[in-house]
Amino acid sequence: MSANQTEIDARRPTEPEGFALQGYVLLPGLLEPALADFFWSYVNVKLASMLLTAHDRHVPNTPSSYGDAAFEGLLEYLRPRVEERCGLRLLPTYSYFRLYKRGDVLKRHRDRAACEISVSLNIGQRPSDPWPLHVESNGKSYGALLAPGDALLYRGVDFFHWREAFQGDALAQVFLHYVDRDGPHVSQKFDGRKTLMRPKHGDDTDRNQSRDV
Repeated sequence: MSANQTEIDARRPTEPEGFALQGYVLLPGLLEPALADFFWSYVNVKLASMLLTAHDRHVPNTPSSYGDAAFEGLLEYLRPRVEERCGLRLLPTYSYFRLYKRGDVLKRHRDRAACEISVSLNIGQRPSDPWPLHVESNGKSYGALLAPGDALLYRGVDFFHWREAFQGDALAQVFLHYVDRDGPHVSQKFDGRKTLMRPKHGDDTDRNQSRDV
């Protein structure tokens, strides 16, 4: 390696620096393949067992679930990794997953306070063609191409994000939401619940969605 190449590499921003500068960072392989396979199977078994609702008002007639116990466990399991990648101390708020179908569109939007620091994680898909997740930062749009196990870490309350029409058959995406422990949204811990793995008060899941991506 040349001295010039070493100098260039030394100036390359770390993931926390990149996140601080642009408000998002790609996290390839955030979830190990065996766990991605497990959650892909888990979501499909829940679907076959008719344990998912299709009342998602942001993506109509698409199976989804708020605060699922397995994904709330994943929310905490991945928190140390997410903290390392964004350089912040985090508090968990909630998880949400959606099983996208052909033709689904997610409109350009920003999220509510409980989604200050968000992870959009691909659990599995059929077929394998990537479906871009777009985020707008500093006047520019970036399309993240996520394979199973890959994630996009982003500031959901600050930056617009969206997805165009899905051309595949099925794609399971889980959204893991946190707030900065030292930031302005600490009151959003557990998304107003007593602990993780509990429904929202009144169990009005649809009302409490965040237009997760």
